[in-house]
Amino acid sequence: MFVVLLILAVVLFALGYVYPLLWVAAALLIFGLVHYGPGGSGRGGHGDDVDYRDYRYYRDQQDRWDRRYSRQRRSRWNRQDRGDRERRG
Repeated sequence: MFVVLLILAVVLFALGYVYPLLWVAAALLIFGLVHYGPGGSGRGGHGDDVDYRDYRYYRDQQDRWDRRYSRQRRSRWNRQDRGDRERRG
């Protein structure tokens, strides 16, 4: 997709000699490709920043689930231990 848009920008730039307004369209397209396209600067929310945010979100979700279920397991284990002690004693 990036290549197609890049070719379109070149065509718009070439046709700009006939219709100068197309130079503006080509410039806007190239700006958009550089700013928001693949390999962009990250100002549009892309790049390593997003990868770390996704990782941090996943890690927080995992920690939340681990805390929730470790408490449930701990209480179940305590009940089972208490029942074992009562049966023995």
